[in-house]
Amino acid sequence: MNQHKKPNRLIHASSPYLLQHAYNPVDWHEWNDESLEKAIKEDKPILLSIGYSACHWCHVMEKESFEDRDVADLMNAYFVCIKVDREERPDVDNIYMDAVHAMGMQGGWPLNVFLTPQQVPFYGGTYFPKTRFARILIDLNNAYKDRRAEIDSSAADLLHYLNQIAGITEGGPIQGFEKLPDEIFKVLSESFDAKYGGLKRAPKFIMPSIWQFLLRYALIRKNGDAL
Repeated sequence: MNQHKKPNRLIHASSPYLLQHAYNPVDWHEWNDESLEKAIKEDKPILLSIGYSACHWCHVMEKESFEDRDVADLMNAYFVCIKVDREERPDVDNIYMDAVHAMGMQGGWPLNVFLTPQQVPFYGGTYFPKTRFARILIDLNNAYKDRRAEIDSSAADLLHYLNQIAGITEGGPIQGFEKLPDEIFKVLSESFDAKYGGLKRAPKFIMPSIWQFLLRYALIRKNGDAL
């Protein structure tokens, strides 16, 4: 079936997940110096889409949006589109998953994050239905052209917040940083699913970072509920 389509540059990727997207009409790039420099040179925001081969909703979004010519035309016109395999680049996935959480959204995959050319996130989410995704592409392009200062300011604020969460400030660790684990545990505990396990909201994506945090918190705070 794919033999009648022209492949995009992911045809040269080593990741099986990226190769699955090699015949999308989207002008996909890999996460590398070339694609990041292209965004800066053309002053275009980055659409970063992260997933993995066994992700159900990643395949759903591909069928609905990434294989759709009209949606792909919007993506290609307004953004430098980068596809990442989270199993190949967990470092990139971790950074932008934290950013989506900081925006107050539930994380998961596919993870779709919009970045400034300097790779600072300003909007993101997980699976978007086709109609909504197309509307987001148009709205963010308009905002980037007409309200660039607002986007840059929002991105800078988010970056500052993420640095605070990591304890990175000009004066060293932020004041009260030692209380942050307790605040995180309080928020997480409100979502515990005592009946079925995990967190209450569906889909129940496995989130290793949450379980790692709870195990460490249980050990450090000697907290049986966390365990």
